[in-house]
Amino acid sequence: MPALPVPRPTMRDLWRWLRPGHLGTEAELATFRTLHSASRSAPELRAGLTTESAERAVRHLRDLLGVPAVALTDTVSMLAWDGRFGHHERDTAALAAFVLESGNTVVRDRKDFACTDAGCGLRQVVVSPLVVEDRVVGTLQAFTSSASAGLVRAATEVARWVSGNLELAELDASRTRLMEAEVRALRAQISPHFIYNSLTAIASFVRTDPERARELLLEFADFTRYSFSRHGEYTTLAEELRSIERYLVLEKARFGDRLQVTLRVAQEVLPVAVPFLCLQPLVENAVRHGLERKPGTGRVTIIAADQAGECLITVEDDGVGEDPEKVRRALAGDVSVDSVGLGNVDARLRTAFGDEYGLVVETAPAAGTRVIVRVPKFAPGVRP
Repeated sequence: MPALPVPRPTMRDLWRWLRPGHLGTEAELATFRTLHSASRSAPELRAGLTTESAERAVRHLRDLLGVPAVALTDTVSMLAWDGRFGHHERDTAALAAFVLESGNTVVRDRKDFACTDAGCGLRQVVVSPLVVEDRVVGTLQAFTSSASAGLVRAATEVARWVSGNLELAELDASRTRLMEAEVRALRAQISPHFIYNSLTAIASFVRTDPERARELLLEFADFTRYSFSRHGEYTTLAEELRSIERYLVLEKARFGDRLQVTLRVAQEVLPVAVPFLCLQPLVENAVRHGLERKPGTGRVTIIAADQAGECLITVEDDGVGEDPEKVRRALAGDVSVDSVGLGNVDARLRTAFGDEYGLVVETAPAAGTRVIVRVPKFAPGVRP
């Protein structure tokens, strides 16, 4: 017997499913409200514990706890308050001191936050520590008329959840600092070779061709300005290639006709975001390790192609090639291998886009070298 067709849902069916009351029980509705409040506060907390992030998150935290007022503090002062009876904001710093040393949730009453307002309904406060890497960095304070055992447990768990998001924020900040340190290290690796060779080439033209020496000096200035500026973590492929062109102009002044360059770039990929200084080290490796030791003419070919949702970049030279095992060591971060930033670039690509976007290196002795870089044309959180 043939199967009967399953009717497609209509807009009326969807509206019936989404209408108020569909979730049914009060427990289901409470779970939904809790998850909604948590999801609203999480992005704010990922910015770290600041006045701005606390002010944006505190209302959602009060919704989670269902108390008259909630405060967030750092270790010395209040960051944000939400709810009634705001005259108790002045007490939050002193209340935070009760948990800064012990690191445990405490319940305090009116003797610790005196009040002369007869209409004030706040009689007790649950103060829970916010902990990042075993350090108390602040407190969550839930003010109420009576602190039940359930509220104490809830405040403790919400504070742990907030602490988890703050730890993620700290990891994000550490990652940013690490990436900045890697870029600084990469600049230090590039600069000695490049500066010495470029200035030597420029000096050779000062007497014989002053005009060319002046042009090369301007190229040198533009290149170093880009490379050593306080640049963001990402730049556009167009900017990176513009810097590479300046680098190759200076290298051609040194090598003369021995260095041939082919550059083919699809217009569609020029706005693609790439990690800052991720291509120049590959080109420098092609020149230094591929062509310096090769007699006669050598060619460096740079191609950037549009490939569906990705940008495919290849840097290839027809030089002397390299031992694949040495390349594997360089990609693994072996600093004893004389390779300008190969492991650094590979690590930053993987960090930015995922492990599937690491460098692919094809080489063998006397066979030249090809380095393949794949980057997504659009990636969350990656902007030049």
